Amino acid sequence: MRGRFGLVKRWWNVRWVRWALLAVAAGAMLATGGSVASVAWLRGGAEGHIFTEADVPDAPVALVLGTKVEADGTPSAFLAARLELAQRLFAAGKVHAILVSGDNMHAGYNEPEAMRRWLVDRGVPTGKVVLDYAGFDTYDSCARAKRIFGVDRMTVVTQSFHLPRAVALCRHFGIEANGVGDDTVRQYSKWRIGSVREYGAAVKAAVDVLSGRDPVHLGRRETGIDDALREG
Repeated sequence: MRGRFGLVKRWWNVRWVRWALLAVAAGAMLATGGSVASVAWLRGGAEGHIFTEADVPDAPVALVLGTKVEADGTPSAFLAARLELAQRLFAAGKVHAILVSGDNMHAGYNEPEAMRRWLVDRGVPTGKVVLDYAGFDTYDSCARAKRIFGVDRMTVVTQSFHLPRAVALCRHFGIEANGVGDDTVRQYSKWRIGSVREYGAAVKAAVDVLSGRDPVHLGRRETGIDDALREG
């Protein structure tokens, strides 16, 4: 009996392992299919709205999406590249105000302030730089640009691998958004990591859109962009 029980037990163990492996494989296939579908959806939403720096249509506002700030408070290479692109668009008269949207989740870390300092130090008037302290991710930045800052038309500035998701999400919120992508930091390993990460980020973006979630923080309507555009 003991031997028979042992055989039955081993059979159930093997069966359980097989079912577990099948479940993992099925989950991986669904996740892969979901990510591919999500990327395709986002790319479709951005199609025809991604331009070179020279060809991008004029817009009242540039939205610069935040990313890492170093421990000393200076923008990382990726963020500095985005800011430099936005500064050139402003200097060329292609945009007339810059909305910098990033993470200020706690007092010791402040992407928007670092972004403003960088731009102002390079000649952009302080009154032309508007800060969104609650751009915790791309979805929140796009939603808040529309719902909090009242932006209807803008140019999104980020790295090119991130641009389809950013443009598609902003357009989802009813903003007439075009995008210009930076390619100057391709030599960094973070570029490859970011490119791969876009597949997972695309799934999250699709879930966010389908759920219709609110940004982490909303609050009252802010007039910073209106004021910046009125300023001569």
